[in-house]
Amino acid sequence: MRTGLISRYRTFEPMSAQREHTIAILGLGYVGLPLAVAFSKKYRTLGFDINAEKAALIASGVDPTNELDGDQLSQALQSHLQISADPTLLASCNTFIITVPTDINSDKSPNLEPLIAASTLVGEHLKKGDLVIYESTTYPGCTEEVCAPILSEKSGLVFNQDYTVGYSPERINPGDKQRNVTNILKVTSGSTLEAGQEVDALYNAVITAGTHLAPSIKVAEAAKAIENAQRDVNISFINELALIFDKLNIDTGDVLAAAGTKWNFLPFKPGLVGGHCISVDPYYLAYKSQKVGHDPQVILSGRRINDSMGLHVASSIVKLLHQKDLPVKGGRALILGLAFKENTGDVRNSKVLDVYQELKSFGMEVDVFDPLANPAQALREYGIELVQEIDLSEYQAILLAVPHQTFTTLAIQTSPQRVVYDLKGVLPRQNVDKRL
Repeated sequence: MRTGLISRYRTFEPMSAQREHTIAILGLGYVGLPLAVAFSKKYRTLGFDINAEKAALIASGVDPTNELDGDQLSQALQSHLQISADPTLLASCNTFIITVPTDINSDKSPNLEPLIAASTLVGEHLKKGDLVIYESTTYPGCTEEVCAPILSEKSGLVFNQDYTVGYSPERINPGDKQRNVTNILKVTSGSTLEAGQEVDALYNAVITAGTHLAPSIKVAEAAKAIENAQRDVNISFINELALIFDKLNIDTGDVLAAAGTKWNFLPFKPGLVGGHCISVDPYYLAYKSQKVGHDPQVILSGRRINDSMGLHVASSIVKLLHQKDLPVKGGRALILGLAFKENTGDVRNSKVLDVYQELKSFGMEVDVFDPLANPAQALREYGIELVQEIDLSEYQAILLAVPHQTFTTLAIQTSPQRVVYDLKGVLPRQNVDKRL
């Protein structure tokens, strides 16, 4: 099913019906790899990544994202999917889909370097009649104001005359096996009416949930930005309530359970807000907002609250240790989970790091256990050497930071010699000293 402004395009013949798409997916992470597998069921597809080691691993049939089910990857590799780190292969493609990550700089401004690098690479292989689609999260206007000029400069082609662009923001939810790339409704858009129709038809061929054709690329970019900004603000409100209720000695979970009995109460919970989307995308919207002269007070206040929660959790653990006359300096703490969310090994922009660093600053010895996370990545990005085995009896403080399914079998129990902090409120009440 298609929704949106499809009727506007009925007088145009879909370009996808006029030519055979040969697709290149640039970036084989949580977004790009499942997308490449999906498109390869209908089109000749090249999965490209600048990381030759990753590309070789995927080409051998190994899914480093753990997002694909069963033998999906091996079947695709035996059919129409080719994986490579060789940029010369891009020349044989006519449709390019860019799925590289977009992060923020230390000053919270957008880091567009991966997007610029990908646009440069595609521009070097762009031909007349080609289509370039961006899935990476950006601010409204970025695709046409930043990316398209690079494509034109590197190719020598004229935008919207020799080639067109589209934007279809990714909606992948890492670790969610129920909502995969094909059964999440897709927003589509194009730089011209015809390009919009072509992009929409292309995705409709593989997205079973259907598409929504936005009237412009800017609208599609803005829609993606506010999806995560809205969630961020809602969580920040609950986090602020948790801070208030902590001072009032009221359990936040009890309050939310009571308030949730009303039919229109929104079911958000407190927690650390990290990852590559929710904790990043609001800054893209705020950046563009400030550029046009508006101070985004609600968005940024929500970000400040959410960014402060790691310090609050660490301080609460230290207070609980003092109350039980347990050692802080020289004491041992165990953090269960480093990923930014449950049931995934993705540690990008994990706010668990804030808790880790704060406990370390109090002089505690802190171990981190996460069987789903990549130890090499944790060490490379955060300087954290993940422990591979744990003995709960060795620790004065235990923080359940990320409720992986694998942790449900652990016998976590508070005692006079131990503090247990349940950040996500998943353990039995009698087994913990405090919940967020």
